[in-house]
Amino acid sequence: MTLLRLSPTALSRCRFAVSPLAETLGSLIALQRPCTDPWLAPWHARYQVGYRAWLAHDVVAAGLMHLVAATKWLPDVVALPPEGGMRTRLADELAVMASHSDEQVRSTMADAVAASWQPQDTGWLSLEGLGSRVAAVMEEGWDRFVAPDWLRRRAVLERDIMHRAGLLAAYGWKHAVENMTRNSEWVGEDAIRFSHQDWPDRWISDDGLIFVPQSAGGGWWTCERPPQYALVYPARGSAVQAAEPANDALSALLGPGRARVVRELARQATSTQLAQVLDVSLGTVSTHLAVLRDADIVVGTRVGRSVVYRLTDRGDRLVALLGEVVN
Repeated sequence: MTLLRLSPTALSRCRFAVSPLAETLGSLIALQRPCTDPWLAPWHARYQVGYRAWLAHDVVAAGLMHLVAATKWLPDVVALPPEGGMRTRLADELAVMASHSDEQVRSTMADAVAASWQPQDTGWLSLEGLGSRVAAVMEEGWDRFVAPDWLRRRAVLERDIMHRAGLLAAYGWKHAVENMTRNSEWVGEDAIRFSHQDWPDRWISDDGLIFVPQSAGGGWWTCERPPQYALVYPARGSAVQAAEPANDALSALLGPGRARVVRELARQATSTQLAQVLDVSLGTVSTHLAVLRDADIVVGTRVGRSVVYRLTDRGDRLVALLGEVVN
């Protein structure tokens, strides 16, 4: 197994961040692989034709995506720790990526090829300006497949961070990191297990570890650019809108709009996050919340400048009675 080892100082400086690059990389990996997640299937099918046509006309994109979707070691050039915290910008991440020399890109790609479970065509690595070419691939991947629903995706990421921050405040990092990935577990006093693979342990510097959620279903990975380290993990919830269940008793009772709000509040959220995830106006969400609050189905709690909504006990019982929450 592989451990992330943290000193007391490193532990005190661990934090969360949002990374548009990680969201893009996860999305591209998901599109490259066969879709095995039912909740992701509509999004995966919608973009497959465009995705395959793009790869057919871009040799760098084709070679890079085939590699990153079939290796146990992501190239360092695409797995970068976000430096801007919750305000990380894709442009800044791409600038760091583009700054890699051809030698650096070829070296890290060689490590990824060695850890790949599929044969790889590396002819594209003979090109020059590889750092800029890889950055251009990620930028186009963002424009094509992530930017169209980035607001909804970001809302999912922020809700996951809000959830884990609550666990952190109440119970500490041990509980906050549980179930981040299939393999993540707190070990002893100072370490996080993140993989069953037999890689060397990572000693996290006093700068702390950055936790980065991603909603695209592309797995989890570490980003290593000493002294900065990040762990990218699957966010709770999907940025893909779920189809309305058939014969929906909850919708018949509350109305379709309010039923969607109730189902989304299986995970607490602000009104803005709900509007972005449900793709409706803030005014519409506020109206639904007012009715649900008056009926004692939801309750709001002020946290800083925001009001965070959750289901009440009555709301939980209502959902349990009329149908399981759709995730």
